[in-house]
Amino acid sequence: MLKAKARMISGFIFLFDLGITLFSFILAYLLRDSLLPLLFPESLPLGLYPLKQYVGPLLWAALSWTVLLQHFRIYRSHRTFTLLQEVGQVAKVVLAGGGLFFAVLYLFKWTFVSRPFVLLFLAINFLLLAGAKLAIRLTARWARSRGFNFRNLLIVGNGTRALEMAEMFRRNAHWGFNILGFVSDGHQTEAAVLGEIEDIPRILHERVVDDVIVVVSRKKLEELEAVFTLCQELGINTRVALNIFPRVHSRLHLETVQGVPLLTFTRIPTAVLDLAAKRAFDLLFASLILILSIPLFVLIALAVKLDSRGPVLFRQTRCGLNGRRFTILKFRSMRADAETRKGEVAHLNQMDGPAFKASDDPRVTRVGWILRKFSLDELPQFWNVLKGEMAVVGPRPPVPEEVEKYQRWQRRRLSMRPGLTCLWQISGRSKLDFDTWMKLDLEYIDTWSLKLDFWILLKTIPAVLSGRGAH
Repeated sequence: MLKAKARMISGFIFLFDLGITLFSFILAYLLRDSLLPLLFPESLPLGLYPLKQYVGPLLWAALSWTVLLQHFRIYRSHRTFTLLQEVGQVAKVVLAGGGLFFAVLYLFKWTFVSRPFVLLFLAINFLLLAGAKLAIRLTARWARSRGFNFRNLLIVGNGTRALEMAEMFRRNAHWGFNILGFVSDGHQTEAAVLGEIEDIPRILHERVVDDVIVVVSRKKLEELEAVFTLCQELGINTRVALNIFPRVHSRLHLETVQGVPLLTFTRIPTAVLDLAAKRAFDLLFASLILILSIPLFVLIALAVKLDSRGPVLFRQTRCGLNGRRFTILKFRSMRADAETRKGEVAHLNQMDGPAFKASDDPRVTRVGWILRKFSLDELPQFWNVLKGEMAVVGPRPPVPEEVEKYQRWQRRRLSMRPGLTCLWQISGRSKLDFDTWMKLDLEYIDTWSLKLDFWILLKTIPAVLSGRGAH
């Protein structure tokens, strides 16, 4: 019931935000059509085309803002979502919407749409949406200051973690939770204890309780099944503090499979839409590069063939996502017998750890040296990207012999699809020691976002063109 009420309120706020967006569009049109030509006759001497021609752009704005408002999770609970975070999400919606709007103007050749009008629409939309969020918060705080819109909270547990959680709620009074007190789980503290665990039915009967938070040890949880059942019967929200494994730093996700709740611990990205967008970009970008590089592929193939005997392409087994093995493709940059001569050049290795890197490897051919310098030998790997074995951005795929020598913490770099470039590629490449390389890959996994991928890709271009750190 409470979730349904929250969804209903979120639905009303969403419709209100969508109404604000449509109002911003009409207001921007009126200002640009009538007021701005009067204020700036030299810069904007003419009005706009009739409003009926703007119906298409208006419908596109309504559609794209509908998707973006939901995608950026604008409608999370205000109780634990700061105003600054909310305004930041609004800014993301407006910037993404503006980018899509200009893209559609270009694709559909809507030359009749005024660019200053679009910028004015985006500015008005941001100000009105941000102002609406502030107004909602101020209204909620005003209501709570008069005793409305509060939720009474009972904390089961009175140990150190329970007291810390209570202090967190007290520091953030604007969340709208009123702590009724604690239920003792055996600790001796000065907290306001309302009773023992067996007293919970009496407490719930005598007091108005909206939410129960259980903050006890994982061993104690086994004794609270009856409490969860009781709260379920009474319709009281019950939450469990899930820092029951204090040394586990994974993100937590709760899923339900055939009615069975599963608590997921993960340290890899799980945003389905963002990951789908990453894969879509990989497919588009790899296809584009492969098509545009056909003349270059022919020239490189001829150069490799004329320079030394052996096949044009070098195939090698690498480890991909979670250790899956696949065959990587590269333009051959070494002599055909390079693999059999690996033992002869082991002493030239300049990389600590299990990886092998040598700046003066005698097995590298003359053409191969140029290909490696500018990473041209890796162009065929875009075929691996198309096949789904690799991504454009991601940790480099290691050989199985290297993985076998990994320390346990280093194996986590295999938890994301390998790529052509990553933080290592733009941070010095072969000049970095092995541990730093591994840590950069783990940093990429822990902080991954589409924005980070785009930033790495932009940084890779000058790194490749300069040949900095390449072996």
